[in-house]
Amino acid sequence: MSLTEAVHLGEEEIPWVDTGTGVEIKLVQADIELGLWIVRNRFAPGSRVQKHKHTGQVFGYTLSGAWKYDEYPYINRAGSFLFEPAGSEHTLVVPDDNTELTDVWFQIYGANLNLDDDGNVESITDAAGIYGAYMAMCEAAGLGRPNVLTSGGR
Repeated sequence: MSLTEAVHLGEEEIPWVDTGTGVEIKLVQADIELGLWIVRNRFAPGSRVQKHKHTGQVFGYTLSGAWKYDEYPYINRAGSFLFEPAGSEHTLVVPDDNTELTDVWFQIYGANLNLDDDGNVESITDAAGIYGAYMAMCEAAGLGRPNVLTSGGR
């Protein structure tokens, strides 16, 4: 494939995998050289994602459901767009009373520094780490290794 060609990934080409935490993920792209990862997350009602700090910019688009950050007053609903600057720190929560899964598309540059209650870095999630984890979860679920878009194409 030429790097000047467009790449199409159909909905069925990249599987959802369950993380076991009330969150399902579908990794669309992991460009390790650029430090970019594009992921869709589906969150069950009442889900919570550990407080984290971003080292790069994040763009989020909500496809269905609702979610918010504990640290901010607004609620993201279907059709909402969110920009997060590098250095932003927050805890993602999904309302318990959601009547559907919350589906969000994130384009993330850099890493998530996952923080403990004292603000110390407990773990790091970046393009390489999410790629490895997603492939391992897919293999464990009997889904093989999906053709995720990577640094050099597919």
